[in-house]
Amino acid sequence: MKTLLLVRHSKSDWPEDIEDFDRPLTDLGIINATKMGNYLKERSVDIESFISSPAKRALHTCELFSKVFQRSYSTDATLYNPREANFENLIYGLDDSINSVALFSHNNGISNFANSLTDEIVNLPTSGVVGYEIDCDSWSDFEMAKKRFLFFYSPKNFNQ
Repeated sequence: MKTLLLVRHSKSDWPEDIEDFDRPLTDLGIINATKMGNYLKERSVDIESFISSPAKRALHTCELFSKVFQRSYSTDATLYNPREANFENLIYGLDDSINSVALFSHNNGISNFANSLTDEIVNLPTSGVVGYEIDCDSWSDFEMAKKRFLFFYSPKNFNQ
């Protein structure tokens, strides 16, 4: 059994003369990413591996989560402006010793991929996290494996 978490980057800014790739997080984005990481940890959500789009806003979100979980992270360029196949190809190549992974990416790709996995429809807001249980022992079996929706959390869970 494997666990897949999909995380949309936190709230970002778009200053003048900054390319999309280099957009930073806002102060609220930094706060929400840290709160969301803590929210997951408090609920005993285990994350063994963190993989992020190299875009500044996604990478900073991943860094804040990984700090909470005290785990290292890596980047994968295919998570920037992704299509569903980008997520699938990355997942197929994961080491089978990893039982739980969080992928940090961008809309619309990340929400589209999430919605392709189960009948549960989600539109990931910034800092949103959706989790799935994947019934397989090898990530290479991901496509045909049964997938079960576990949870969907957004900053609204702790901003009430």
